[in-house]
Amino acid sequence: MPPTHPGPPTTPATTPAPAPATTPARRRPELAAFLRGRRARVTPADVGMPPGPRRRTPGLRREEVAQLSGVGVTWYTWLEQGRPINASAQVLDAVARTLRLDSAEREHLYHLAEVPYAARHEAAAQTVGTEIQGIIDALDPHPAVVYNARYDILATNPAYRDLFLIPPIEAIGVKNVLWTLFVVPEKHCPLVFRDSELPVMVATLRGEYGRHVGEPAWEHFIRELSAASPEFARMWASGYVVPPGPRVKTFWHKAVGELRMTSVSLSINGMPDCRIVAYTPDDEETVDRMARLRALRRDDEHG
Repeated sequence: MPPTHPGPPTTPATTPAPAPATTPARRRPELAAFLRGRRARVTPADVGMPPGPRRRTPGLRREEVAQLSGVGVTWYTWLEQGRPINASAQVLDAVARTLRLDSAEREHLYHLAEVPYAARHEAAAQTVGTEIQGIIDALDPHPAVVYNARYDILATNPAYRDLFLIPPIEAIGVKNVLWTLFVVPEKHCPLVFRDSELPVMVATLRGEYGRHVGEPAWEHFIRELSAASPEFARMWASGYVVPPGPRVKTFWHKAVGELRMTSVSLSINGMPDCRIVAYTPDDEETVDRMARLRALRRDDEHG
């Protein structure tokens, strides 16, 4: 009888790995936990309600959140349970107000509920704290400035003032670099390649304007600068948009000549509409000329 040969080894049956949860399925438990946690920290006294007897729930009850938000108890319960229900921005805003969510928490709520988030814009910042001022002062001898989205000048260091704040510019008395560059007589403009630099700045402004359309301060600024400078009005009407970014700019200072500087924009945590713009020399000749400019400043300070 011929020997029998064993067949090929069989692969033991394996249990298929569970399919990963979809993004919405993962978000719903997070949404439920987030709402429960926020609800627990708001007391009846916080919203002007009496605590009532035998309250065992930390914070507000679900029905109280629903009542204060103007939504149905069942709907809010389902939302807090992470069920796949639709929520509008208006309803989420009402819940956010009841739960006293700050701007970061409100944005988080929107993302978890899969509703497009539109940030609320506060009035443009007009001041900076001592910490930010200290940072730009520490950047000296490199010029540095803090702008808000409209190019209002919020803070400067001495090197920036050496570069920009020449008497004809200071005489204008408007603390906005874009306004100044368009209104100052061209012979006093510190930008060497003015015809190529100003359109880029206007296109950057338009990129920021898209998030502020209709805001009175912005509309007033655009209207007034357009009236003061037909050149700005023409560039604004072109509709070009670019984001802030590093670029080499050439300045002219009557005391030392041309200065070729690389500008870099740095965002500021907690001030989303503001940025630090720092300038560094692009070549050794500019390094030497900036040193001469600092020496002139020291001579003036010591009279």
